[in-house]
Amino acid sequence: MAKLLYSATMSLDGFIAGPGGDMSWMTRLPETGPHETADGLWKQVGSLLTGARTYGGDDPNAGTDQEGAFNGQWSGPEFVLTHNPPATSPPGVTFVTDLPTAVDAALAAAGDLYACVLGADVAAQCLAAGLLDEILVFVAPVLLGDGTPLFRHPGGTFVALDEISSTTGPVPTIRLRVRR
Repeated sequence: MAKLLYSATMSLDGFIAGPGGDMSWMTRLPETGPHETADGLWKQVGSLLTGARTYGGDDPNAGTDQEGAFNGQWSGPEFVLTHNPPATSPPGVTFVTDLPTAVDAALAAAGDLYACVLGADVAAQCLAAGLLDEILVFVAPVLLGDGTPLFRHPGGTFVALDEISSTTGPVPTIRLRVRR
């Protein structure tokens, strides 16, 4: 049975994108060599759930062989949560206007793999609705100072998480389960 996973690379100061959604900082990260969790993640993903900003946003690898999800290694069904779906969809992309339908479709398409949430806003909506199962964060050795935080909830909130695993090294990784 599929699980809903929010996966993101975050700067040490907590941002997953720079000001205005800029993702170019990802191309300037120092080479750290093989990373067991990151290198194999795309094989565990059966579908993507993104928001319109993430779907139409800045791909730091645009125009290269690494363009697309997981540095171009992944392909499969993508579900885009949006208030303004276009009249037509590219192959493999489905635009959905409400969160429960989008989550159900992404989970069904994922099969026994993860439905991977990309984008802070959709992840926050999934978390608020009690639908998010896990969070996987790669902590990049950079400071951005501003941008899109990993998680934002106006007025604040408390979300209890349980550690599943963590790694150390040049890019520490934390995998957490959302406590229900």
